[in-house]
Amino acid sequence: MKKEAYFAAGCFWGVEYHFQQQEGVLGAISGYMGGVTPHPSYKEVCSGLTGHLETVKVEYDDEVIDFLTLLKLFFEIHDFTQTNGQGPDIGSQYLSAVFYNNEEEKQHCKDTIEMLNAKGYEVATSLISAHNTPFFEAEEYHQDYYFKHNKIPYCHTRKPIF
Repeated sequence: MKKEAYFAAGCFWGVEYHFQQQEGVLGAISGYMGGVTPHPSYKEVCSGLTGHLETVKVEYDDEVIDFLTLLKLFFEIHDFTQTNGQGPDIGSQYLSAVFYNNEEEKQHCKDTIEMLNAKGYEVATSLISAHNTPFFEAEEYHQDYYFKHNKIPYCHTRKPIF
């Protein structure tokens, strides 16, 4: 069955890149979530005034890959302890967050964060309900960025921690 998950982990290009490579992921779409401006542009989001985070909508087949596996990948591809952005990308639009769809996803997030805290990490990731928080697709030139330019992410690498 097709489901959607929403992850903010800094620059959406790298996040999209890593999720697209997972078996069972049907699509990864760069966009914006969590702010107050309807249909914001990249320029508006970069101003830091809209309240949006660069977010990737991951469409997946839950018979092939589950939310918890996606969640663990999310934590492994960015610095979830950084409080002011991601790597060289500083600003509120680059903060770490999971926009959960239901209580089960929220509980998976809480349990995973507790596990990371027990390993000594200070998790800065926010948990935000996806309800009443629309996802706005980013401009076309942001979609599939690394594949279009035949490059690999500069600030997202996978670091196994689970």
